[in-house]
Amino acid sequence: MITKRQILMDAKQRHKRLRLLIRKLNKERKRQAQKIDILCNDLIAAQREFIKRLDTISFTADFYEAIVGISDLRALLYTASKLIKDEIANANVSFFLRQQGSFELHMFEGSPHYFGFAKQNSGATYCKKGPLESEQAGTAEQQHLESCFSPELVENICRSNKVCRLEDMFAMGLQGNLMSLNKLSVVTIPLGQLGSSLGFILLYRSSQNELTADELNNICAVSRGLALAIQSCRLPLHSVD
Repeated sequence: MITKRQILMDAKQRHKRLRLLIRKLNKERKRQAQKIDILCNDLIAAQREFIKRLDTISFTADFYEAIVGISDLRALLYTASKLIKDEIANANVSFFLRQQGSFELHMFEGSPHYFGFAKQNSGATYCKKGPLESEQAGTAEQQHLESCFSPELVENICRSNKVCRLEDMFAMGLQGNLMSLNKLSVVTIPLGQLGSSLGFILLYRSSQNELTADELNNICAVSRGLALAIQSCRLPLHSVD
């Protein structure tokens, strides 16, 4: 005969087993939820990365389509500058080109302008076409950052043949007001091929709107092709009028 005590003990055991089962199910459900979260995050990350790659491919295709067939160096660089500015909002874009111990600086603001400096045997001679900096400008943000680039600094950046940030440029000899320059997000992207450098692209804008890795990746994706195009239509350094 089953006693009341046995019935209570059986009920307690069943209740205990039920609690253990529920606890086990809850743990399993949490593990499954974590796996689903990880999977979803991986899918989202993969989708974002895929979109970034598509963006880079799209920019690269549009860039090469726009510059193909251009045989004049200034026209090429003007077109490249416009495309880069369309891709990177509020960016200033300049090109430093290397040629036989001298350098050319190409800047474009609305219409093509040419500035340059040359290294001579007797030393560095600075020459330019048009004003390099505004007479009313008071800070490096208002002036052209290009005015801080000496021939020696340009040579050092070219020799590095790598993406350089502001701290790298200071180490290579950049001179200027540290407080003002630190208000800028500055990067140089090499125009190199097969280990040699034709020069570099200078990009900068306010540090409040830092140049992003995605933006720089897109420009790096076209830098080698741009270097080939520059090489194919290169002009000699022009004398100052």
